[in-house]
Amino acid sequence: MRKHRLPQKVCLFVILLAVLGWGLNTRIHRSGETGSDTEQQSVIMDVARGIFDREPSEVQDLREQSIAETDEGGYQEYYFNLLGDDERRIYREMLDGIEKRENNFYLTTSEETKINKVYHALLKDHPELFWVHNRQEVYTTSYQGKDYCEFAPGYTYTDQEVEEIQQAMQNACQEVRSLIPEGADTYEKVRTVYAYLIDHAEYASSEDDQNIAGIFWKGQAVCAGYARAVQYLLEQLDIPCIYVEGDTRDSDEGHAWDIVQIERQYYYVDATNGDQPQFLEGDAVQFAEHKTIIYDYLCPFPQEYELVYTASDEFPVPECTATDKNFYMLNGACFDSYDYQSLYEFCCMRLDNGAAVVRFKFRNQEDFDEVYRQWIQSDGDEYIQDVARYYMGLYGLSTVEYHYGVLDNLKTMYFMF
Repeated sequence: MRKHRLPQKVCLFVILLAVLGWGLNTRIHRSGETGSDTEQQSVIMDVARGIFDREPSEVQDLREQSIAETDEGGYQEYYFNLLGDDERRIYREMLDGIEKRENNFYLTTSEETKINKVYHALLKDHPELFWVHNRQEVYTTSYQGKDYCEFAPGYTYTDQEVEEIQQAMQNACQEVRSLIPEGADTYEKVRTVYAYLIDHAEYASSEDDQNIAGIFWKGQAVCAGYARAVQYLLEQLDIPCIYVEGDTRDSDEGHAWDIVQIERQYYYVDATNGDQPQFLEGDAVQFAEHKTIIYDYLCPFPQEYELVYTASDEFPVPECTATDKNFYMLNGACFDSYDYQSLYEFCCMRLDNGAAVVRFKFRNQEDFDEVYRQWIQSDGDEYIQDVARYYMGLYGLSTVEYHYGVLDNLKTMYFMF
């Protein structure tokens, strides 16, 4: 029996039948005419082109879905609200796939610029997605001429590790809630979160230092981990908090911090800089009683903070102008001008109230510089010794060791006894 090789055009027809199945038959039958070989090939190619140009059903379903304007988990999603409608759709597609920890999933765009923008917005809004933001690359598979792609975020941590980290996050939330006094206002809640993180974390580089796993799981992170942890805890307390990335001014050193809304005003919060155990002069850091939280970066004066840090221009952030909730303003420790007697009396008052650390701030550089010259730089430290003698008299001591700390950029000074 002789075997015949099918002509090439018939082979194409058979292959198309196998791929297109009933759809091809329906389309050809609907034409209602036989025509020439050329006409039949044209019909086949038209049908094939229509089928192969059609988007996957998953993509079609995504395009038909409505876009949720708010997050079911309660996150404020500041950056989501800065996006256009088509970008918001992609944002929801990403969020759904990442929450489910899918290795790859469809997005209804193939524009790399748009994908990067939305991905950055998503990660800024959702600190709880810690398994996708720790130096892992993101891959997209696009198709020529198609306005969709497959998105594959790089995941970190095993399922067991994810459960451990999430449990640590829940434990931290419970601990913070237990520290907040009944009837506390928004500022007190923010202060509690700020102090809690500084007390429970250490600034250190590690494999987990860019996300909240570093803070809650390992107790170590860098600025990104601190800022995401602040955001996570505050949003669990229903306090609007915006994660911000930027740079140290006049350098290429990156930094991350937060903007928090308190009584309809926006304030900077930088827990990373609040955690400076080496801030104290000399060997004072060795003494437990001298362990102090640097509250200067809790609602700092915005114009002073912006002299050091500048936000990225990728997204606009709210302007911070208020100073009412600055630590020194709230505690009567911010001086508009300097005179020796007023400052001496303030220091004595703080010691009378049992403070081991006396701290104060000046509004202008000239007064701060003069206090530094007279109280710290002068031979014999005469002025600070006046306060030291008062401390000795207060506690019946014959000698006392004291230390100081200075934050030049914020014009604040610390005395510790």
